[in-house]
Amino acid sequence: MQVLPAIDLKEGRCVRLYKGDFDTAHQVADDPLAVARSYRAAGAELIHVVDLDGAREGRRRNADLVAALVRAAAPALVELGGGLRDMDALAEADALGVARFVVGSAAAEDPDFVRQAVARYGARLAVGLDAKDGVVQARGWLADTRLDYLDLARRMAALGVQTLIFTDIDTDGMLSGPNWARLEALRGAVSCDVVASGGVRSLEDVVALKRVGMAGVIIGKALYEGRIDLAACLKALADPPRKKATV
Repeated sequence: MQVLPAIDLKEGRCVRLYKGDFDTAHQVADDPLAVARSYRAAGAELIHVVDLDGAREGRRRNADLVAALVRAAAPALVELGGGLRDMDALAEADALGVARFVVGSAAAEDPDFVRQAVARYGARLAVGLDAKDGVVQARGWLADTRLDYLDLARRMAALGVQTLIFTDIDTDGMLSGPNWARLEALRGAVSCDVVASGGVRSLEDVVALKRVGMAGVIIGKALYEGRIDLAACLKALADPPRKKATV
C-alpha cells in the first residue's frame, strides 16, 4: 500500500481544513517546499498536493508554487488535485511536472472530459470522490451533486479510470478514524485501486487500511501534529525481505 503525505495550498500557504470548510483554513507549516523536502527525505514516493484555490475558483493560482514543489520533492513524484476541469488544465499541470492528476468536480459534471482524459493520460488520471453522507460534493466541496458515491465510482470504472481517491468529508481533518463502512463498500463495488483519505489518526489506522485492501492512504493532519512519523510508517508497511532459497 502506498502512503501519500498531503500538502494543501491556499494563497501560497500550507494549510489544513476541518471537514472541508474553507473558513477553518489554518496554516500548518511555514514553507510548503520544506514540507515537500521532509516528505522526500522520509522516503515518500508520491506526494498528494491540493490547490484549494483552484478547487474553489476553477483556475490556477498556485502554478509557480506547484512547479517548485515538483522540483523540491524529486525524486518523489507529485499528484495534483483542485480545479482540474478540462483538458487544458491537465496539459498545464503536465507542463508543471505533475505525475498524476486528480479530477474531482469534472467527474460528476462532465464524464466526456474524463473519457478524453483517460484516453490521453491513462493511469496518470485519478478521480476523487469527495463525499458527505455518501453524496458526492464538488467545486471545493461547496456544491452538492446529489450523486451517490458508489454510483459515480461505477461510472468512472466503466470509463477506464484505474484509481479512485475517496475522501470522507465528515472525518477529514478530524482525526476520528477513517469511514470504514464506506471504504469497504467502495472496495467491493469496483475493481479500481482505492486510496483512502480523511480521518487517519495513527499507524494502526494505516495498517488496518492495508489489511482491508486499500491501494493507498493520504495522510495530512496526523503528520503535521506528529501523531504519525512518516519514515516509521513507511518502514512498518514495507514488505519483509524474502528469505533466500536453500537447496
